[in-house]
Amino acid sequence: MKKNCLECGLPFVGRSDKKFCSDYCRNTYNNKINPACRNLIRNTNNRLKRNHKILEKLNVTGKTKVSKQTLHDAGFDFQTITSLSTTTRGNTYFYVYNQGYSPLKKDHYLLIHKNSTS
Repeated sequence: MKKNCLECGLPFVGRSDKKFCSDYCRNTYNNKINPACRNLIRNTNNRLKRNHKILEKLNVTGKTKVSKQTLHDAGFDFQTITSLSTTTRGNTYFYVYNQGYSPLKKDHYLLIHKNSTS
Protein backbone atom coordinates (compact mmCIF):
# COMPACT_ATOMS: atom_id res chain seq x y z
CA MET A 1 0.00 0.00 0.00
CA LYS A 2 1.41 3.38 -1.01
CA LYS A 3 1.20 6.23 1.46
CA ASN A 4 2.54 9.76 1.65
CA CYS A 5 5.08 10.77 4.30
CA LEU A 6 3.59 13.08 6.95
CA GLU A 7 6.73 15.26 6.86
CA CYS A 8 7.89 15.57 3.26
CA GLY A 9 4.77 14.34 1.46
CA LEU A 10 6.65 11.89 -0.77
CA PRO A 11 5.04 8.53 -1.48
CA PHE A 12 6.57 5.43 0.12
CA VAL A 13 5.86 1.74 0.55
CA GLY A 14 5.91 0.01 3.94
CA ARG A 15 3.91 -1.42 6.79
CA SER A 16 0.28 -0.38 7.04
CA ASP A 17 0.95 1.71 10.17
CA LYS A 18 4.11 3.39 8.84
CA LYS A 19 3.77 7.19 8.64
CA PHE A 20 7.19 8.42 7.48
CA CYS A 21 9.50 7.58 4.61
CA SER A 22 12.68 7.78 6.72
CA ASP A 23 14.07 8.27 10.22
CA TYR A 24 15.07 11.80 9.21
CA CYS A 25 11.46 12.73 8.36
CA ARG A 26 10.14 11.05 11.54
CA ASN A 27 12.63 12.98 13.71
CA THR A 28 11.99 16.27 11.92
CA TYR A 29 8.23 15.86 12.30
CA ASN A 30 8.43 14.97 16.00
CA ASN A 31 10.84 17.82 16.74
CA LYS A 32 8.29 20.29 15.38
CA ILE A 33 5.67 19.14 17.90
CA ASN A 34 5.61 21.46 20.89
CA PRO A 35 9.11 22.95 20.42
CA ALA A 36 8.64 25.59 23.19
CA CYS A 37 8.30 22.85 25.80
CA ARG A 38 11.34 21.01 24.43
CA ASN A 39 13.39 24.22 24.51
CA LEU A 40 12.39 24.90 28.12
CA ILE A 41 13.43 21.41 29.19
CA ARG A 42 16.70 21.54 27.24
CA ASN A 43 17.60 24.98 28.62
CA THR A 44 16.76 23.95 32.19
CA ASN A 45 18.86 20.81 31.87
CA ASN A 46 21.76 22.86 30.50
CA ARG A 47 21.57 25.26 33.48
CA LEU A 48 21.46 22.32 35.90
CA LYS A 49 24.51 20.74 34.23
CA ARG A 50 26.39 24.04 34.36
CA ASN A 51 25.51 24.57 38.04
CA HIS A 52 26.57 21.01 38.92
CA LYS A 53 29.86 21.41 37.07
CA ILE A 54 30.59 24.71 38.88
CA LEU A 55 29.83 23.24 42.32
CA GLU A 56 31.84 20.11 41.57
CA LYS A 57 34.83 22.16 40.41
CA LEU A 58 34.78 24.46 43.46
CA ASN A 59 34.08 21.68 45.99
CA VAL A 60 36.93 19.19 45.55
CA THR A 61 37.17 18.26 49.25
CA GLY A 62 33.47 17.54 49.86
CA LYS A 63 32.99 20.58 52.10
CA THR A 64 34.17 24.04 51.06
CA LYS A 65 33.37 27.67 51.85
CA VAL A 66 33.18 30.10 48.91
CA SER A 67 31.98 33.63 48.37
CA LYS A 68 28.80 34.47 46.51
CA GLN A 69 30.93 36.49 44.10
CA THR A 70 32.99 33.39 43.22
CA LEU A 71 29.82 31.49 42.32
CA HIS A 72 28.44 34.48 40.44
CA ASP A 73 31.67 34.96 38.47
CA ALA A 74 31.62 31.28 37.48
CA GLY A 75 28.12 31.76 36.01
CA PHE A 76 26.17 29.97 38.74
CA ASP A 77 22.37 30.32 38.53
CA PHE A 78 20.95 30.45 42.06
CA GLN A 79 17.39 29.96 40.76
CA THR A 80 18.05 26.51 39.24
CA ILE A 81 18.18 23.58 41.68
CA THR A 82 16.95 19.99 41.79
CA SER A 83 15.93 19.84 45.46
CA LEU A 84 16.30 21.44 48.87
CA SER A 85 16.30 20.25 52.44
CA THR A 86 16.18 21.85 55.86
CA THR A 87 18.11 20.41 58.78
CA THR A 88 16.78 20.13 62.33
CA ARG A 89 18.92 23.18 63.15
CA GLY A 90 17.05 25.19 60.52
CA ASN A 91 19.82 25.33 57.90
CA THR A 92 18.56 25.11 54.33
CA TYR A 93 20.61 23.21 51.75
CA PHE A 94 19.96 23.72 48.05
CA TYR A 95 20.97 20.82 45.82
CA VAL A 96 21.92 20.40 42.20
CA TYR A 97 21.80 16.62 42.03
CA ASN A 98 24.41 15.49 44.63
CA GLN A 99 26.16 18.86 45.01
CA GLY A 100 24.68 21.20 47.59
CA TYR A 101 25.16 24.66 49.03
CA SER A 102 23.90 26.55 52.04
CA PRO A 103 24.03 30.30 52.59
CA LEU A 104 26.32 31.53 55.36
CA LYS A 105 26.80 35.02 56.78
CA LYS A 106 28.53 37.80 54.84
CA ASP A 107 27.68 36.58 51.31
CA HIS A 108 29.42 33.22 51.63
CA TYR A 109 28.18 29.72 50.93
CA LEU A 110 29.07 26.33 52.31
CA LEU A 111 29.40 23.82 49.47
CA ILE A 112 28.85 20.17 50.29
CA HIS A 113 28.72 16.84 48.54
CA LYS A 114 25.55 14.97 49.52
CA ASN A 115 27.45 11.81 50.52
CA SER A 116 29.70 13.75 52.93
CA THR A 117 26.70 14.92 55.00
CA SER A 118 24.99 11.55 55.43
